[in-house]
Amino acid sequence: MIQKNAPWHFLLLLILAGESVFILPFVLSRVFRPTVLDAFNLDNFQLGLCFSVYGIVALVSYLIGGPLADKFPPRKLIALALWMTALGGLVYATFPSYTVLKILYGYWGFTTIFLFWAPMIKATRIWGGSNSQGKAFGFLDGGRGLVGALFGAMGVFIFSFFITSDVSTVTVSESRAAFKQVILVSSAIVVLVGILVWFFMKLDRKTEQEIVLEKITFSQIKEVLQLPSVWLLMIIILCAYVGYKITDVFSLYAQDVMLYDQVQSASVGTFLLFIRPVIGVLIGILADRSQITFWLVVSFIVSCFGALLFALGIISASATALFFISILIVASGVYAARSLYFAVMARGRIPIVLTGTAVGIISLIGYTPDIFAGPAMGYLLENSPGAQGHQHVFWMLAIFSLIGVIASWCYYRLYRIKNKH
Repeated sequence: MIQKNAPWHFLLLLILAGESVFILPFVLSRVFRPTVLDAFNLDNFQLGLCFSVYGIVALVSYLIGGPLADKFPPRKLIALALWMTALGGLVYATFPSYTVLKILYGYWGFTTIFLFWAPMIKATRIWGGSNSQGKAFGFLDGGRGLVGALFGAMGVFIFSFFITSDVSTVTVSESRAAFKQVILVSSAIVVLVGILVWFFMKLDRKTEQEIVLEKITFSQIKEVLQLPSVWLLMIIILCAYVGYKITDVFSLYAQDVMLYDQVQSASVGTFLLFIRPVIGVLIGILADRSQITFWLVVSFIVSCFGALLFALGIISASATALFFISILIVASGVYAARSLYFAVMARGRIPIVLTGTAVGIISLIGYTPDIFAGPAMGYLLENSPGAQGHQHVFWMLAIFSLIGVIASWCYYRLYRIKNKH
């Protein structure tokens, strides 16, 4: 593996870019889910279908975008992805029809994945070098969480600033006007991050030559497909990503079960985002000092336990402390798994020069929750309104977390001795 030679500002720009590109399609709807449903006149199932369109386009983009990351320097692809994503924000701010909204999510599926995802993972592996993969990916996901939390806090501030009447009696038109300002400010920041990446996220010429291939051959793709780690990571990422998608419903849970208003429920979503940087940094440091694959197993166990607290229906509107403790448990498990699942690529003997190709193949299965998780959650919530629907969603999380425990345990057993750091 290439020794670490990229400076700290390289990782900081990766962190900024890594979350900024997803602010418009995902973070805003996570923090402002009740507002988005009202402003765009959607139900949970319809919003889930928008995410499905994104996921279908993303699925193809993972596969063809992976090899692209092995042919071009990361910064150029990442900057272009940010600028194209921000353009979509201008359409989003017009509150388009449901049909146009689905097309927009398909467009975002292309801009955020085809040009962006594999280059970001590859650039992070380069920064981590031989001995700091846990730290590199832990800091990446934790830092992305902090950026997302700051965007969320900024969004809540802007939203509440433009709400002139009492929050409990706010009209749809007032919500739209306030949310429009949140979208426009977010889009402008995404453009700015793209400019910073283009000019400052540079590698030295020798490193760029080492990480770029002239062309990707079928034999190289075959080499990647023969690695057991690639197949296990497909399952591990799929299970972890279902968990991450389910964290989208916490702000809605706050409104439906805990009976919070729009600003309070958005604040719950923002609180969730602030957990992510702490977990990312802690798990990254821990993983580099011990068995990185072991901590992946632990993260799924924690996620499963937290899911059961919600699924068993013991959290009522009066149990505020238990509600926040349970959020903390679920988020700790989910965010720890997210921080580590690409960090174990080095342990799984995946060559760094073929990172883009491997990420593309793994993501083809690993990120299918982009297609099915949204509609599945929407269906469960709409078919059983209120607390019962949310319990069903968390049973879904518990089942996928259990599968994640099994797959990550197999990975741990297979690579516990081999290729130790």
